[in-house]
Amino acid sequence: MLTRRRFKQTKTLNERLADEAIRCRAEARALAPGRRREMLLRRARQDETAMQIDAWLRSPGLRAPT
Repeated sequence: MLTRRRFKQTKTLNERLADEAIRCRAEARALAPGRRREMLLRRARQDETAMQIDAWLRSPGLRAPT
């Protein structure tokens, strides 16, 4: 039977998303306008949106539906 390869994350989700967004924006800055640059900028925006959603979900004001 195959076993799953698992490892413990050393950074939080927010840290990983922030690092990825910064990396994508830096890489996009170095490229000329084009498809690859737009994909990197889109990925950075998605990462930032994911950070906002994660913060919203973890906020103390959020309550379970009743």
